[in-house]
Amino acid sequence: MSSVMQRILELLDGARIEYRRIDHEPTRTSEESARARGAPLRIGGKTLILHHPGGFAAFVLSAARKLDSGAVRKHFGTRRLRFATREELFESTGLVPGCVPPFGPPVLPFEVYADPSVLENEQIAFNAGSLTTSIVMATRDWEQLVCPIVFSFAEPPDDLA
Repeated sequence: MSSVMQRILELLDGARIEYRRIDHEPTRTSEESARARGAPLRIGGKTLILHHPGGFAAFVLSAARKLDSGAVRKHFGTRRLRFATREELFESTGLVPGCVPPFGPPVLPFEVYADPSVLENEQIAFNAGSLTTSIVMATRDWEQLVCPIVFSFAEPPDDLA
């Protein structure tokens, strides 16, 4: 078990939060993860690590949506924004792309921002520091535990675009 997964489970168990752990084949995309969980794509909490002028931060949006990088740049009043490299991600978390969970301290060293698309769902599902383990929990419990900063940074779904 990864140390990140262990910290997530300790945090959830310590707060007496109900969750479902799903062990599955390795998944590399949000679509693969949704299939492995048997859950709708929209409840997936896709976590992107971006570097803005203040440093690295975690941005969580519905897995059914795409990042609107212009909205993030506007929020921070910058033209400079980029994804963490694979090496930077591994160095700061010990994780590889595809398994970053939507958590800040004490699980990961990042401030967490959430798009409202995540909060629209009753549940949130995410890979828990592993490409082979997912957690599904109540979104309200996740929001109370993580206390993300909320602003809109996801493109509208394709059927509304």
